[in-house]
Amino acid sequence: MHTTIRRYSGSGAEELFDALERREPEVRDIMVTVPGFISYTAFRVGDGGTTVTVCEDKAGTDESTRRAAAWVAENLDVSVEAPSISEGDAILRF
Repeated sequence: MHTTIRRYSGSGAEELFDALERREPEVRDIMVTVPGFISYTAFRVGDGGTTVTVCEDKAGTDESTRRAAAWVAENLDVSVEAPSISEGDAILRF
């Protein structure tokens, strides 16, 4: 399994998480169709938020990142700073 964590802060982050919350069914439809999808979580942190995507492999998390960026570009009227991204293969999962 491969996990990607995206941390959004600064310009546009609050608006992004407002939109994610309001449009949850749309976001769900986009993410659950990613090949190898396992889970997606979004939560608010301070002045922005964090998303966590888990897929069977890196190709899946790369596709989720591509889809997330496309959704943001198409659906938000404000500019969102690029997230900081951490990713890697899982060594433990319970």
